[in-house]
Amino acid sequence: MSIRISIIGFGAVGQGIADALMRTDYPIKVVAIADSHGAVADADGVDLVSALQRKRETGAVAVADTVDMTALDVIAGIDHEIMVEATPTDITTGGIGLSHIRKAFESGKHVVTSNKGPIVVKYSELCGLARNNGLHFRFEATVGGAMPAINLSNETLAGNKIISIEGVLNGTCNYILTRMDDEGVSYEHALGEAQELGIAEADPSADVDGIDTAAKIVILANSVFGMDAGYDDVDVTGITKITPESFKLAKEEGHTIKLIGEIRDGVLKVAPKIVPRNHPLSIGGTFNLASIQTELAGRITIGGIGAGSVETASAILSDILWIEQAIRD
Repeated sequence: MSIRISIIGFGAVGQGIADALMRTDYPIKVVAIADSHGAVADADGVDLVSALQRKRETGAVAVADTVDMTALDVIAGIDHEIMVEATPTDITTGGIGLSHIRKAFESGKHVVTSNKGPIVVKYSELCGLARNNGLHFRFEATVGGAMPAINLSNETLAGNKIISIEGVLNGTCNYILTRMDDEGVSYEHALGEAQELGIAEADPSADVDGIDTAAKIVILANSVFGMDAGYDDVDVTGITKITPESFKLAKEEGHTIKLIGEIRDGVLKVAPKIVPRNHPLSIGGTFNLASIQTELAGRITIGGIGAGSVETASAILSDILWIEQAIRD
Protein backbone atom coordinates (compact mmCIF):
# COMPACT_ATOMS: atom_id res chain seq x y z
CA MET A 1 0.00 0.00 0.00
CA SER A 2 1.34 3.43 -0.95
CA ILE A 3 2.00 6.15 1.56
CA ARG A 4 0.22 9.36 0.57
CA ILE A 5 2.02 12.70 0.48
CA SER A 6 1.37 16.29 -0.41
CA ILE A 7 4.02 18.57 -1.92
CA ILE A 8 3.68 22.13 -0.66
CA GLY A 9 5.79 24.45 -2.79
CA PHE A 10 6.38 23.53 -6.42
CA GLY A 11 9.51 25.44 -7.31
CA ALA A 12 12.81 23.79 -8.12
CA VAL A 13 12.77 21.45 -5.12
CA GLY A 14 9.10 20.49 -5.39
CA GLN A 15 9.50 19.78 -9.09
CA GLY A 16 12.64 17.79 -8.32
CA ILE A 17 10.61 15.57 -5.99
CA ALA A 18 8.06 14.94 -8.75
CA ASP A 19 10.85 14.20 -11.24
CA ALA A 20 12.49 11.79 -8.82
CA LEU A 21 9.24 9.97 -8.07
CA MET A 22 8.60 9.41 -11.78
CA ARG A 23 11.97 7.62 -11.98
CA THR A 24 11.21 5.22 -9.15
CA ASP A 25 8.65 2.64 -8.13
CA TYR A 26 8.65 3.50 -4.43
CA PRO A 27 5.28 3.11 -2.63
CA ILE A 28 4.69 6.87 -2.57
CA LYS A 29 1.54 8.49 -3.96
CA VAL A 30 1.30 12.27 -4.42
CA VAL A 31 -2.32 13.15 -3.67
CA ALA A 32 -1.93 16.94 -3.74
CA ILE A 33 0.48 19.65 -4.89
CA ALA A 34 0.17 23.31 -3.92
CA ASP A 35 2.01 26.44 -4.98
CA SER A 36 1.32 30.14 -4.41
CA HIS A 37 -1.31 30.18 -7.19
CA GLY A 38 -3.49 27.28 -6.09
CA ALA A 39 -3.38 23.50 -5.90
CA VAL A 40 -4.22 20.25 -7.58
CA ALA A 41 -5.52 17.18 -5.76
CA ASP A 42 -6.47 13.63 -6.66
CA ALA A 43 -7.06 10.82 -4.17
CA ASP A 44 -5.92 8.31 -6.79
CA GLY A 45 -2.65 10.18 -7.34
CA VAL A 46 -1.90 13.44 -9.12
CA ASP A 47 -0.72 13.07 -12.72
CA LEU A 48 2.85 14.27 -12.16
CA VAL A 49 3.65 14.61 -15.86
CA SER A 50 0.71 16.96 -16.38
CA ALA A 51 1.43 18.86 -13.16
CA LEU A 52 5.03 19.50 -14.20
CA GLN A 53 4.04 20.51 -17.71
CA ARG A 54 1.38 22.90 -16.41
CA LYS A 55 3.80 24.47 -13.93
CA ARG A 56 6.54 24.93 -16.53
CA GLU A 57 4.18 26.34 -19.16
CA THR A 58 1.92 28.56 -17.03
CA GLY A 59 3.82 29.08 -13.78
CA ALA A 60 1.00 27.46 -11.77
CA VAL A 61 0.10 23.90 -10.88
CA ALA A 62 -3.64 24.40 -10.30
CA VAL A 63 -6.37 23.33 -12.68
CA ALA A 64 -9.52 25.39 -13.26
CA ASP A 65 -11.57 24.05 -10.35
CA THR A 66 -8.76 24.19 -7.74
CA VAL A 67 -7.28 27.67 -8.23
CA ASP A 68 -8.89 28.78 -4.97
CA MET A 69 -7.47 25.85 -2.97
CA THR A 70 -4.63 26.97 -0.71
CA ALA A 71 -1.73 25.05 0.76
CA LEU A 72 -3.43 25.17 4.18
CA ASP A 73 -6.60 23.73 2.61
CA VAL A 74 -4.54 20.85 1.23
CA ILE A 75 -2.75 20.20 4.51
CA ALA A 76 -5.89 20.19 6.65
CA GLY A 77 -8.47 18.89 4.20
CA ILE A 78 -6.85 16.24 2.00
CA ASP A 79 -6.34 12.74 3.43
CA HIS A 80 -2.62 11.90 3.44
CA GLU A 81 0.11 10.83 5.84
CA ILE A 82 3.08 13.11 5.04
CA MET A 83 3.28 16.80 4.16
CA VAL A 84 6.45 17.67 2.23
CA GLU A 85 7.24 21.37 2.75
CA ALA A 86 9.42 22.79 -0.03
CA THR A 87 8.67 26.52 -0.06
CA PRO A 88 11.48 29.12 -0.10
CA THR A 89 13.49 29.76 3.05
CA ASP A 90 13.01 32.79 5.28
CA ILE A 91 15.37 32.54 8.25
CA THR A 92 14.14 35.80 9.79
CA THR A 93 10.50 34.86 10.45
CA GLY A 94 10.29 31.24 9.28
CA GLY A 95 8.07 32.39 6.41
CA ILE A 96 4.93 30.67 5.18
CA GLY A 97 6.67 27.33 5.72
CA LEU A 98 6.31 27.78 9.47
CA SER A 99 2.53 28.04 9.12
CA HIS A 100 2.49 24.98 6.88
CA ILE A 101 4.43 22.83 9.33
CA ARG A 102 2.36 23.95 12.32
CA LYS A 103 -0.85 23.18 10.42
CA ALA A 104 0.45 19.75 9.38
CA PHE A 105 1.20 18.73 12.97
CA GLU A 106 -2.14 20.12 14.16
CA SER A 107 -3.83 18.08 11.39
CA GLY A 108 -2.06 14.82 12.25
CA LYS A 109 0.40 14.83 9.33
CA HIS A 110 4.04 13.82 9.50
CA VAL A 111 6.42 16.40 8.04
CA VAL A 112 9.44 16.21 5.74
CA THR A 113 10.99 19.53 4.76
CA SER A 114 13.85 21.12 2.83
CA ASN A 115 12.99 24.55 4.28
CA LYS A 116 15.63 25.84 6.70
CA GLY A 117 13.66 28.85 7.93
CA PRO A 118 11.13 27.22 10.27
CA ILE A 119 13.82 25.05 11.86
CA VAL A 120 16.19 27.95 12.44
CA VAL A 121 13.44 30.11 13.94
CA LYS A 122 11.22 27.64 15.85
CA TYR A 123 13.06 24.32 16.15
CA SER A 124 12.05 23.54 19.74
CA GLU A 125 8.42 24.48 19.20
CA LEU A 126 8.09 22.35 16.06
CA CYS A 127 9.78 19.33 17.63
CA GLY A 128 7.42 19.70 20.59
CA LEU A 129 4.38 19.83 18.31
CA ALA A 130 5.54 16.69 16.52
CA ARG A 131 6.24 14.87 19.76
CA ASN A 132 2.97 15.88 21.43
CA ASN A 133 0.99 14.68 18.42
CA GLY A 134 2.93 11.42 18.00
CA LEU A 135 4.29 12.48 14.61
CA HIS A 136 7.62 12.34 12.80
CA PHE A 137 9.60 15.44 11.75
CA ARG A 138 12.43 14.92 9.25
CA PHE A 139 14.60 17.58 7.60
CA GLU A 140 17.76 15.99 6.19
CA ALA A 141 17.44 18.09 3.02
CA THR A 142 18.01 21.33 4.95
CA VAL A 143 21.76 20.72 5.33
CA GLY A 144 24.00 19.70 2.47
CA GLY A 145 21.45 18.60 -0.13
CA ALA A 146 22.19 14.97 -0.91
CA MET A 147 24.84 14.76 1.84
CA PRO A 148 23.28 12.91 4.84
CA ALA A 149 24.87 14.88 7.70
CA ILE A 150 21.94 14.86 10.15
CA ASN A 151 20.78 11.27 9.76
CA LEU A 152 24.36 9.98 9.73
CA SER A 153 25.10 11.75 13.00
CA ASN A 154 21.87 10.79 14.75
CA GLU A 155 21.28 7.28 13.42
CA THR A 156 24.30 5.62 11.82
CA LEU A 157 26.58 7.06 14.52
CA ALA A 158 24.10 6.52 17.36
CA GLY A 159 26.05 5.52 20.46
CA ASN A 160 28.86 7.88 19.58
CA LYS A 161 29.26 11.21 21.29
CA ILE A 162 29.63 13.81 18.55
CA ILE A 163 32.45 16.10 19.68
CA SER A 164 32.47 18.61 16.84
CA ILE A 165 31.30 19.20 13.27
CA GLU A 166 32.99 21.41 10.73
CA GLY A 167 32.19 21.68 7.08
CA VAL A 168 32.06 23.40 3.73
CA LEU A 169 28.30 23.85 3.55
CA ASN A 170 27.64 26.33 0.74
CA GLY A 171 28.33 25.38 -2.86
CA THR A 172 28.17 28.94 -4.18
CA CYS A 173 30.89 30.17 -1.82
CA ASN A 174 32.98 27.11 -2.49
CA TYR A 175 32.79 27.65 -6.24
CA ILE A 176 33.83 31.29 -5.90
CA LEU A 177 36.74 30.47 -3.59
CA THR A 178 37.85 27.60 -5.83
CA ARG A 179 37.96 29.92 -8.85
CA MET A 180 39.90 32.54 -6.92
CA ASP A 181 42.39 29.89 -5.83
CA ASP A 182 42.77 28.17 -9.21
CA GLU A 183 42.86 31.24 -11.46
CA GLY A 184 43.97 34.07 -9.19
CA VAL A 185 40.89 36.14 -10.12
CA SER A 186 39.20 38.69 -7.88
CA TYR A 187 36.16 37.97 -5.73
CA GLU A 188 34.05 40.19 -8.01
CA HIS A 189 35.18 38.32 -11.13
CA ALA A 190 34.51 34.89 -9.61
CA LEU A 191 31.08 36.02 -8.34
CA GLY A 192 30.13 37.35 -11.78
CA GLU A 193 31.14 34.05 -13.34
CA ALA A 194 29.07 32.13 -10.78
CA GLN A 195 26.06 34.32 -11.53
CA GLU A 196 26.42 33.78 -15.29
CA LEU A 197 26.47 30.01 -14.69
CA GLY A 198 23.43 30.14 -12.42
CA ILE A 199 25.46 29.00 -9.40
CA ALA A 200 24.98 32.33 -7.60
CA GLU A 201 21.74 34.30 -7.28
CA ALA A 202 21.31 37.83 -8.65
CA ASP A 203 21.38 38.86 -4.98
CA PRO A 204 24.05 36.52 -3.59
CA SER A 205 24.14 37.95 -0.06
CA ALA A 206 22.57 34.94 1.67
CA ASP A 207 25.42 32.81 0.35
CA VAL A 208 28.47 35.09 0.28
CA ASP A 209 27.73 36.78 3.62
CA GLY A 210 27.68 33.37 5.31
CA ILE A 211 23.97 33.49 6.16
CA ASP A 212 23.07 30.18 4.50
CA THR A 213 26.00 28.39 6.12
CA ALA A 214 25.07 29.85 9.51
CA ALA A 215 21.49 28.59 9.15
CA LYS A 216 22.79 25.09 8.48
CA ILE A 217 25.09 25.31 11.50
CA VAL A 218 22.10 26.25 13.68
CA ILE A 219 20.17 23.23 12.40
CA LEU A 220 23.09 20.89 13.08
CA ALA A 221 23.66 22.40 16.53
CA ASN A 222 20.03 21.85 17.49
CA SER A 223 19.40 18.47 15.89
CA VAL A 224 22.74 16.78 16.58
CA PHE A 225 24.03 18.51 19.72
CA GLY A 226 20.67 19.12 21.40
CA MET A 227 21.19 22.87 21.61
CA ASP A 228 18.46 25.49 21.38
CA ALA A 229 20.37 27.91 19.16
CA GLY A 230 19.19 30.61 16.78
CA TYR A 231 20.86 32.55 14.02
CA ASP A 232 22.04 35.26 16.43
CA ASP A 233 24.08 32.64 18.31
CA VAL A 234 26.41 32.19 15.32
CA ASP A 235 29.54 34.31 14.84
CA VAL A 236 29.34 34.94 11.07
CA THR A 237 31.91 36.29 8.61
CA GLY A 238 31.39 35.95 4.86
CA ILE A 239 33.82 35.79 1.92
CA THR A 240 33.37 39.24 0.35
CA LYS A 241 36.62 40.66 1.75
CA ILE A 242 38.89 37.86 0.55
CA THR A 243 41.46 39.00 -2.03
CA PRO A 244 43.69 37.24 -4.58
CA GLU A 245 46.60 38.26 -2.33
CA SER A 246 45.08 36.23 0.50
CA PHE A 247 45.16 33.14 -1.71
CA LYS A 248 48.70 33.89 -2.84
CA LEU A 249 49.92 33.97 0.76
CA ALA A 250 48.01 30.79 1.61
CA LYS A 251 49.43 29.00 -1.45
CA GLU A 252 52.98 29.81 -0.41
CA GLU A 253 52.36 27.81 2.77
CA GLY A 254 50.63 24.91 0.98
CA HIS A 255 47.17 26.03 2.05
CA THR A 256 43.91 27.26 0.55
CA ILE A 257 40.94 29.22 1.93
CA LYS A 258 37.48 27.80 2.55
CA LEU A 259 34.32 29.13 4.19
CA ILE A 260 33.97 26.81 7.18
CA GLY A 261 30.94 26.37 9.41
CA GLU A 262 31.87 24.92 12.78
CA ILE A 263 30.30 23.65 16.00
CA ARG A 264 32.84 23.04 18.76
CA ASP A 265 32.61 23.29 22.55
CA GLY A 266 29.21 24.94 22.30
CA VAL A 267 30.53 27.69 20.00
CA LEU A 268 28.91 28.21 16.57
CA LYS A 269 31.04 29.95 13.96
CA VAL A 270 31.13 30.63 10.22
CA ALA A 271 34.25 32.22 8.76
CA PRO A 272 36.87 31.89 6.02
CA LYS A 273 39.62 29.59 7.24
CA ILE A 274 43.05 28.63 5.98
CA VAL A 275 43.03 24.90 5.24
CA PRO A 276 45.96 22.62 4.25
CA ARG A 277 45.62 21.46 0.65
CA ASN A 278 45.71 17.81 1.70
CA HIS A 279 42.97 18.30 4.32
CA PRO A 280 39.54 16.71 3.66
CA LEU A 281 37.95 20.19 3.84
CA SER A 282 40.01 21.26 0.82
CA ILE A 283 37.22 20.29 -1.56
CA GLY A 284 36.63 22.08 -4.86
CA GLY A 285 33.77 23.34 -6.99
CA THR A 286 30.20 23.36 -5.70
CA PHE A 287 30.62 20.32 -3.46
CA ASN A 288 29.73 20.26 0.23
CA LEU A 289 31.61 18.36 2.89
CA ALA A 290 31.13 17.70 6.59
CA SER A 291 33.77 16.38 8.96
CA ILE A 292 32.28 14.86 12.10
CA GLN A 293 34.56 14.20 15.07
CA THR A 294 33.23 11.38 17.26
CA GLU A 295 34.31 9.91 20.56
CA LEU A 296 34.37 6.25 19.48
CA ALA A 297 34.66 6.21 15.68
CA GLY A 298 37.12 9.06 15.30
CA ARG A 299 36.67 11.45 12.40
CA ILE A 300 33.98 10.62 9.82
CA THR A 301 34.02 12.73 6.66
CA ILE A 302 31.22 12.82 4.09
CA GLY A 303 30.77 14.86 0.94
CA GLY A 304 28.24 15.36 -1.79
CA ILE A 305 26.36 17.77 -4.00
CA GLY A 306 24.98 20.39 -1.67
CA ALA A 307 22.27 21.83 -3.88
CA GLY A 308 20.22 21.02 -6.95
CA SER A 309 16.59 19.97 -7.21
CA VAL A 310 17.11 16.26 -7.80
CA GLU A 311 19.92 15.99 -5.24
CA THR A 312 17.77 17.68 -2.62
CA ALA A 313 14.89 15.41 -3.62
CA SER A 314 17.07 12.39 -2.83
CA ALA A 315 17.31 13.51 0.80
CA ILE A 316 13.56 14.17 0.93
CA LEU A 317 12.77 10.72 -0.47
CA SER A 318 15.06 9.16 2.13
CA ASP A 319 13.11 10.87 4.90
CA ILE A 320 9.74 9.91 3.38
CA LEU A 321 10.77 6.27 3.17
CA TRP A 322 12.11 6.36 6.74
CA ILE A 323 8.68 7.54 7.95
CA GLU A 324 6.92 4.97 5.76
CA GLN A 325 9.00 2.23 7.41
CA ALA A 326 8.40 3.64 10.89
CA ILE A 327 4.64 3.72 10.33
CA ARG A 328 4.63 0.17 8.96
CA ASP A 329 6.65 -1.14 11.90
